[in-house]
Amino acid sequence: MTLLIDHVTKRFGSTVALDDLTLTVPRGRIFGFLGANGAGKTTTMRICLGILKADEGEVLWDGTPATEIPRRTWGYLPEERGLYPRMGVLDQLVYFASLYGVPAKRARDDARRWLNRFRISDYADRRAEELSKGNQQKVQFIAAILHGPDVLLMDEPFTGLDPLNLVLLREAFVELHDAGRTIVFSTHQMEAAEALCESLAIVDRGRVVASGTLAALKRGSRARTVRLSIEGETMPGWLGSLAGVAAIRPGAGFAELELQAGIEPRDILAAALARGALVTRFELTEPSLEAIFIEHVGRPAEEGISLDQADAA
Repeated sequence: MTLLIDHVTKRFGSTVALDDLTLTVPRGRIFGFLGANGAGKTTTMRICLGILKADEGEVLWDGTPATEIPRRTWGYLPEERGLYPRMGVLDQLVYFASLYGVPAKRARDDARRWLNRFRISDYADRRAEELSKGNQQKVQFIAAILHGPDVLLMDEPFTGLDPLNLVLLREAFVELHDAGRTIVFSTHQMEAAEALCESLAIVDRGRVVASGTLAALKRGSRARTVRLSIEGETMPGWLGSLAGVAAIRPGAGFAELELQAGIEPRDILAAALARGALVTRFELTEPSLEAIFIEHVGRPAEEGISLDQADAA
Protein backbone atom coordinates (compact mmCIF):
# COMPACT_ATOMS: atom_id res chain seq x y z
CA MET A 1 0.00 0.00 0.00
CA THR A 2 1.07 3.56 -0.70
CA LEU A 3 0.02 6.94 0.63
CA LEU A 4 -0.23 9.30 -2.33
CA ILE A 5 -0.79 13.02 -1.93
CA ASP A 6 -1.58 13.85 -5.53
CA HIS A 7 -1.24 17.41 -6.85
CA VAL A 8 -2.95 18.96 -3.83
CA THR A 9 -3.61 22.69 -3.74
CA LYS A 10 -5.20 24.54 -0.83
CA ARG A 11 -5.98 28.23 -0.63
CA PHE A 12 -7.08 30.41 2.26
CA GLY A 13 -8.45 33.51 0.58
CA SER A 14 -5.64 34.92 -1.53
CA THR A 15 -2.99 32.87 0.28
CA VAL A 16 -1.85 29.65 -1.38
CA ALA A 17 -1.02 27.30 1.49
CA LEU A 18 -0.34 24.23 -0.67
CA ASP A 19 0.71 24.68 -4.28
CA ASP A 20 0.29 21.52 -6.39
CA LEU A 21 1.96 19.43 -3.69
CA THR A 22 2.70 15.79 -4.53
CA LEU A 23 4.19 13.15 -2.21
CA THR A 24 4.42 9.37 -2.31
CA VAL A 25 5.00 7.43 0.92
CA PRO A 26 5.41 3.64 0.54
CA ARG A 27 3.80 1.45 3.16
CA GLY A 28 5.95 0.72 6.20
CA ARG A 29 8.27 3.70 5.81
CA ILE A 30 9.27 6.32 8.33
CA PHE A 31 8.83 9.46 6.28
CA GLY A 32 10.00 12.89 7.37
CA PHE A 33 8.04 15.93 6.28
CA LEU A 34 10.38 18.85 6.84
CA GLY A 35 9.73 22.54 6.63
CA ALA A 36 9.83 25.81 8.47
CA ASN A 37 6.86 26.90 10.55
CA GLY A 38 4.13 27.85 8.10
CA ALA A 39 5.45 25.81 5.17
CA GLY A 40 2.28 23.74 4.82
CA LYS A 41 2.95 20.63 6.90
CA THR A 42 -0.07 20.82 9.19
CA THR A 43 -2.40 21.73 6.35
CA THR A 44 -1.25 18.67 4.41
CA MET A 45 -1.93 16.37 7.36
CA ARG A 46 -5.36 17.88 7.95
CA ILE A 47 -6.27 17.28 4.32
CA CYS A 48 -5.12 13.66 4.62
CA LEU A 49 -7.48 13.26 7.58
CA GLY A 50 -10.40 15.04 5.95
CA ILE A 51 -10.34 17.88 8.49
CA LEU A 52 -9.72 20.25 5.60
CA LYS A 53 -10.79 19.80 2.00
CA ALA A 54 -8.33 20.29 -0.84
CA ASP A 55 -9.26 22.84 -3.49
CA GLU A 56 -7.52 20.68 -6.08
CA GLY A 57 -5.99 17.20 -6.07
CA GLU A 58 -6.64 14.27 -3.75
CA VAL A 59 -5.14 11.96 -1.15
CA LEU A 60 -5.15 8.20 -1.82
CA TRP A 61 -4.33 5.21 0.38
CA ASP A 62 -3.65 2.18 -1.80
CA GLY A 63 -5.62 3.79 -4.60
CA THR A 64 -8.68 4.60 -2.48
CA PRO A 65 -9.56 8.22 -1.66
CA ALA A 66 -8.63 8.98 1.93
CA THR A 67 -12.16 10.18 2.63
CA GLU A 68 -13.51 6.70 1.84
CA ILE A 69 -11.28 4.58 4.06
CA PRO A 70 -12.15 3.74 7.69
CA ARG A 71 -11.20 6.38 10.24
CA ARG A 72 -9.33 3.83 12.31
CA THR A 73 -6.79 3.56 9.46
CA TRP A 74 -5.33 6.85 10.67
CA GLY A 75 -3.58 7.80 13.87
CA TYR A 76 -3.01 11.51 14.41
CA LEU A 77 -0.83 13.42 16.84
CA PRO A 78 -1.67 17.11 16.39
CA GLU A 79 0.82 19.82 17.20
CA GLU A 80 -1.83 21.42 19.42
CA ARG A 81 -2.42 18.80 22.10
CA GLY A 82 -6.01 17.72 22.66
CA LEU A 83 -6.29 16.02 26.04
CA TYR A 84 -9.16 16.64 28.44
CA PRO A 85 -7.35 18.49 31.24
CA ARG A 86 -9.58 17.35 34.13
CA MET A 87 -10.03 13.75 33.01
CA GLY A 88 -7.85 10.92 34.29
CA VAL A 89 -5.05 9.82 31.96
CA LEU A 90 -5.99 6.15 31.73
CA ASP A 91 -9.71 6.86 31.49
CA GLN A 92 -9.32 9.17 28.56
CA LEU A 93 -6.97 6.81 26.74
CA VAL A 94 -9.62 4.10 27.02
CA TYR A 95 -12.24 6.59 25.88
CA PHE A 96 -10.27 7.67 22.81
CA ALA A 97 -9.71 4.03 21.85
CA SER A 98 -13.42 3.29 22.25
CA LEU A 99 -14.19 5.88 19.57
CA TYR A 100 -12.50 3.48 17.14
CA GLY A 101 -14.31 0.43 18.45
CA VAL A 102 -11.53 -0.95 20.65
CA PRO A 103 -12.93 -3.05 23.55
CA ALA A 104 -12.39 -1.41 26.94
CA LYS A 105 -10.34 -4.24 28.44
CA ARG A 106 -7.96 -4.40 25.51
CA ALA A 107 -7.61 -0.62 25.44
CA ARG A 108 -6.93 -0.51 29.19
CA ASP A 109 -4.30 -3.27 29.01
CA ASP A 110 -2.55 -1.73 26.00
CA ALA A 111 -2.68 1.74 27.55
CA ARG A 112 -1.08 0.49 30.76
CA ARG A 113 1.67 -1.18 28.72
CA TRP A 114 2.47 2.04 26.90
CA LEU A 115 2.28 4.14 30.07
CA ASN A 116 4.80 1.79 31.61
CA ARG A 117 6.93 1.91 28.48
CA PHE A 118 7.02 5.70 28.68
CA ARG A 119 7.71 5.62 32.44
CA ILE A 120 4.51 7.41 33.40
CA SER A 121 2.48 4.50 34.79
CA ASP A 122 2.34 6.29 38.16
CA TYR A 123 0.24 9.00 36.49
CA ALA A 124 -2.47 6.65 35.15
CA ASP A 125 -5.08 7.95 37.59
CA ARG A 126 -3.93 11.57 37.59
CA ARG A 127 -5.75 14.30 35.72
CA ALA A 128 -3.98 15.30 32.52
CA GLU A 129 -3.54 18.88 33.72
CA GLU A 130 -1.35 17.61 36.57
CA LEU A 131 1.26 16.25 34.15
CA SER A 132 4.20 18.13 32.71
CA LYS A 133 4.00 19.18 29.06
CA GLY A 134 6.42 16.42 28.10
CA ASN A 135 4.36 13.76 29.85
CA GLN A 136 1.15 15.12 28.33
CA GLN A 137 2.79 14.77 24.96
CA LYS A 138 3.56 11.11 25.63
CA VAL A 139 -0.06 10.52 26.64
CA GLN A 140 -1.22 12.16 23.41
CA PHE A 141 1.13 9.89 21.46
CA ILE A 142 -0.40 6.83 23.12
CA ALA A 143 -3.87 8.09 22.25
CA ALA A 144 -2.84 8.32 18.59
CA ILE A 145 -1.63 4.71 18.35
CA LEU A 146 -3.86 2.78 20.78
CA HIS A 147 -6.40 1.72 18.15
CA GLY A 148 -3.71 0.16 15.94
CA PRO A 149 -3.81 2.47 12.90
CA ASP A 150 -2.03 1.61 9.65
CA VAL A 151 -0.84 5.17 9.05
CA LEU A 152 0.47 7.53 11.72
CA LEU A 153 0.54 11.27 11.07
CA MET A 154 2.65 12.98 13.71
CA ASP A 155 2.80 16.77 13.70
CA GLU A 156 5.95 18.02 15.47
CA PRO A 157 6.06 15.05 17.87
CA PHE A 158 9.45 15.92 19.38
CA THR A 159 8.85 19.56 20.26
CA GLY A 160 9.51 20.34 23.91
CA LEU A 161 10.81 16.89 24.89
CA ASP A 162 13.91 16.50 27.03
CA PRO A 163 16.73 14.19 25.82
CA LEU A 164 15.45 11.15 27.75
CA ASN A 165 11.93 11.46 26.38
CA LEU A 166 13.31 12.04 22.89
CA VAL A 167 15.03 8.67 23.12
CA LEU A 168 11.86 6.97 24.41
CA LEU A 169 9.77 8.39 21.59
CA ARG A 170 12.32 7.52 18.92
CA GLU A 171 12.40 3.95 20.22
CA ALA A 172 8.61 3.83 19.96
CA PHE A 173 8.83 5.01 16.34
CA VAL A 174 11.22 2.17 15.55
CA GLU A 175 8.97 -0.39 17.26
CA LEU A 176 5.93 0.77 15.30
CA HIS A 177 7.94 0.77 12.09
CA ASP A 178 9.08 -2.80 12.76
CA ALA A 179 5.41 -3.73 13.20
CA GLY A 180 4.69 -2.48 9.68
CA ARG A 181 3.18 0.91 10.43
CA THR A 182 3.58 3.78 7.99
CA ILE A 183 4.78 6.86 9.88
CA VAL A 184 4.75 10.39 8.51
CA PHE A 185 6.04 13.02 10.89
CA SER A 186 6.60 16.71 10.43
CA THR A 187 9.43 18.47 12.15
CA HIS A 188 11.91 21.27 11.92
CA GLN A 189 14.33 19.33 14.16
CA MET A 190 16.90 18.06 11.71
CA GLU A 191 18.69 15.73 14.13
CA ALA A 192 15.52 13.74 14.84
CA ALA A 193 14.72 13.49 11.15
CA GLU A 194 18.24 12.40 10.26
CA ALA A 195 18.17 9.70 12.95
CA LEU A 196 14.81 8.20 11.94
CA CYS A 197 13.90 8.90 8.34
CA GLU A 198 14.17 6.39 5.54
CA SER A 199 12.72 8.90 3.10
CA LEU A 200 11.80 12.54 3.43
CA ALA A 201 10.51 15.60 1.68
CA ILE A 202 11.41 19.23 2.21
CA VAL A 203 8.51 21.60 1.71
CA ASP A 204 8.71 25.36 1.35
CA ARG A 205 5.82 27.75 0.78
CA GLY A 206 3.48 24.89 0.05
CA ARG A 207 5.66 23.15 -2.54
CA VAL A 208 7.99 20.15 -2.34
CA VAL A 209 11.48 21.43 -3.13
CA ALA A 210 13.37 18.17 -2.51
CA SER A 211 12.47 14.56 -1.77
CA GLY A 212 14.01 11.11 -1.71
CA THR A 213 16.01 8.91 0.60
CA LEU A 214 18.41 10.64 2.96
CA ALA A 215 21.36 8.96 1.23
CA ALA A 216 20.22 10.15 -2.20
CA LEU A 217 19.70 13.71 -0.99
CA LYS A 218 23.18 13.76 0.51
CA ARG A 219 24.73 12.40 -2.69
CA GLY A 220 22.96 15.04 -4.77
CA SER A 221 23.70 17.94 -2.46
CA ARG A 222 26.02 20.78 -3.36
CA ALA A 223 26.31 21.75 0.30
CA ARG A 224 29.85 21.52 1.70
CA THR A 225 30.77 20.72 5.30
CA VAL A 226 34.28 20.63 6.73
CA ARG A 227 35.62 19.57 10.12
CA LEU A 228 38.43 21.66 11.46
CA SER A 229 40.65 21.15 14.51
CA ILE A 230 43.07 23.80 15.72
CA GLU A 231 45.74 23.09 18.29
CA GLY A 232 44.85 24.61 21.63
CA GLU A 233 41.39 25.79 20.55
CA THR A 234 38.14 24.01 19.70
CA MET A 235 35.94 26.95 18.72
CA PRO A 236 38.00 30.13 18.30
CA GLY A 237 35.74 33.15 18.03
CA TRP A 238 37.13 34.23 14.68
CA LEU A 239 35.79 31.12 12.90
CA GLY A 240 32.38 32.75 12.55
CA SER A 241 33.90 35.76 10.84
CA LEU A 242 35.55 33.76 8.06
CA ALA A 243 34.14 34.64 4.67
CA GLY A 244 32.05 31.81 3.27
CA VAL A 245 31.04 30.16 6.56
CA ALA A 246 27.25 29.76 6.80
CA ALA A 247 27.02 27.98 10.16
CA ILE A 248 29.23 26.46 12.86
CA ARG A 249 28.57 23.50 15.14
CA PRO A 250 30.86 22.32 17.94
CA GLY A 251 32.07 18.72 17.87
CA ALA A 252 34.28 16.54 20.05
CA GLY A 253 37.56 18.37 19.63
CA PHE A 254 36.63 19.96 16.33
CA ALA A 255 34.39 22.58 14.76
CA GLU A 256 32.05 21.65 11.92
CA LEU A 257 31.60 24.41 9.37
CA GLU A 258 28.78 24.65 6.83
CA LEU A 259 30.06 26.49 3.77
CA GLN A 260 28.12 28.94 1.67
CA ALA A 261 27.36 28.09 -1.95
CA GLY A 262 30.37 28.54 -4.21
CA ILE A 263 32.93 28.40 -1.40
CA GLU A 264 35.66 25.77 -1.73
CA PRO A 265 37.05 24.01 1.36
CA ARG A 266 40.57 25.11 0.44
CA ASP A 267 39.45 28.73 0.80
CA ILE A 268 38.55 28.09 4.45
CA LEU A 269 41.82 26.29 5.11
CA ALA A 270 43.80 29.14 3.57
CA ALA A 271 41.91 31.70 5.67
CA ALA A 272 42.57 29.74 8.88
CA LEU A 273 46.28 29.38 8.10
CA ALA A 274 46.49 33.08 7.27
CA ARG A 275 45.39 33.79 10.85
CA GLY A 276 48.32 31.77 12.13
CA ALA A 277 46.20 28.82 13.27
CA LEU A 278 47.94 25.46 13.69
CA VAL A 279 45.45 23.22 11.89
CA THR A 280 45.69 19.60 13.06
CA ARG A 281 42.63 18.28 11.24
CA PHE A 282 40.82 19.37 8.12
CA GLU A 283 38.40 17.10 6.28
CA LEU A 284 35.43 17.33 3.99
CA THR A 285 32.40 15.44 5.34
CA GLU A 286 29.00 14.54 3.94
CA PRO A 287 26.49 17.36 4.40
CA SER A 288 24.12 17.33 7.33
CA LEU A 289 20.39 17.35 6.77
CA GLU A 290 20.36 20.89 8.12
CA ALA A 291 22.81 21.94 5.40
CA ILE A 292 20.67 20.26 2.74
CA PHE A 293 17.59 22.01 4.11
CA ILE A 294 19.25 25.43 3.97
CA GLU A 295 20.52 24.64 0.46
CA HIS A 296 16.95 24.15 -0.78
CA VAL A 297 15.04 26.60 1.40
CA GLY A 298 17.61 29.31 1.99
CA ARG A 299 17.13 29.61 5.75
CA PRO A 300 17.16 27.40 8.86
CA ALA A 301 13.98 25.48 9.63
CA GLU A 302 13.41 27.47 12.84
CA GLU A 303 12.88 30.64 10.81
CA GLY A 304 9.19 30.47 9.94
CA ILE A 305 7.24 32.33 7.30
CA SER A 306 3.81 33.91 7.56
CA LEU A 307 2.15 31.90 4.84
CA ASP A 308 0.04 28.99 6.01
CA GLN A 309 -2.90 30.19 8.06
CA ALA A 310 -3.85 26.67 9.05
CA ASP A 311 -0.37 26.00 10.39
CA ALA A 312 -0.49 29.19 12.40
CA ALA A 313 -3.88 28.42 13.91
